[in-house]
Amino acid sequence: MELKWLEDFVSLANTRSFSKSAEQRNVTQPAFSRRIRALENWLGTLLVDRSTYPTTLTEAGRSFRETAEQSLMLLHQARDDFREQRGRARATISFSVLHGITLSFFPKWLKEIQSMIGPISTRIDPGNFHDCVQALVDGDHDFLLTYSNQSVPVLLDPQKYPSIKLAEDILMPVSATDNRNRAIFDLSTKRPEPVPWLNYSSHSYIGRAEEFIHSQQKPRLNLNPVCENPMGESLKAMALEGHGVAWLTKTSVETELAEKKLIQVGSEKLLMPFDICVYRSIQKTRPQVLQFWSCIESLSKYVVAPTK
Repeated sequence: MELKWLEDFVSLANTRSFSKSAEQRNVTQPAFSRRIRALENWLGTLLVDRSTYPTTLTEAGRSFRETAEQSLMLLHQARDDFREQRGRARATISFSVLHGITLSFFPKWLKEIQSMIGPISTRIDPGNFHDCVQALVDGDHDFLLTYSNQSVPVLLDPQKYPSIKLAEDILMPVSATDNRNRAIFDLSTKRPEPVPWLNYSSHSYIGRAEEFIHSQQKPRLNLNPVCENPMGESLKAMALEGHGVAWLTKTSVETELAEKKLIQVGSEKLLMPFDICVYRSIQKTRPQVLQFWSCIESLSKYVVAPTK
C-alpha cells in the first residue's frame, strides 16, 4: 500500500469528483482512478460508489475515511517534526527550480535577497516542470521557482500555494549567424524546405510553451525536429554550432545576442512572454522560510525585465 493512495482517497472524499481530485493531485484522471482501484484491491473492499454522481463513498469508504485521515495526519506530523529538527539544525532553505531558471536567473536573485537578510544555507534541486511542482506539493522543498504564462498556467491552488512575480522573460526563436552576422536559418513561411528545429522535451514547461506557440501559427511552421533535449543550455550550445533554430529565453542568450553569435528570427507572433514566479506552501512555517518570504514580498514591486 502506498501513501499516495491514502492521499488520493481523502482528496476524492472531499471533492466527490474523480476529475477534480486528479487535477488536485497533478495526475491524469485514468491514473488517479487506477490508484483508487489499487487501494480498494489492497483493502479487499469497494470504497467508492461509482454508480452515483457526484461520487459518493460506500459504507466501507465512509468508515475508512476517518482511518485514512488520521493515518495521514500522524505520518505528515512525524515527517514534519523530523524535517523541522533537521531544519533547525542546518537552517537550510530548499528550492525546487526549473533547469533554465537555475542558470539564468536564480544566482543573481539569491544574491539580492542575501544582501537584505545576510548569508543563508540553501539546497537547490533543478528539474523538469512536473517534478518541480510535485516536489513542492509533496513538501520536499520550501519554494518553487518556475515560469508562468496564462496560456501555459501553473495549476496550483493560490490559497494553499501563494506566489509572487519576480521577473519577466521572453521565449524567442534564435539562429546562429554567418560571417556577415546574418541568420543561418530563417522561419519564413515561404521557405520550401523544412528548418532544422532544436526542440524541448514535451514534458518540460518550455516544451509545452513551444507546442502552444506552434499551434497558433497559420500556416504551420515548416520545422524538422533534429534534436530533443529538456535542457535549454544544451539546445543553446547546439544552436551556436549551427545545428538549427531553438526557442530560448532572452535572459539565457543576452550575451550571445549582444555579440551577434545568435540572432532572433521570425515574426513577433513567435514570441511568448513569461513571468518568473516563486511559490510556497502555506504549511511551511519555519522562521527561516517566513523571513525569506517576507523579504521577497518587500521586493515584489521591482520586476527585472530583460535587457532590450
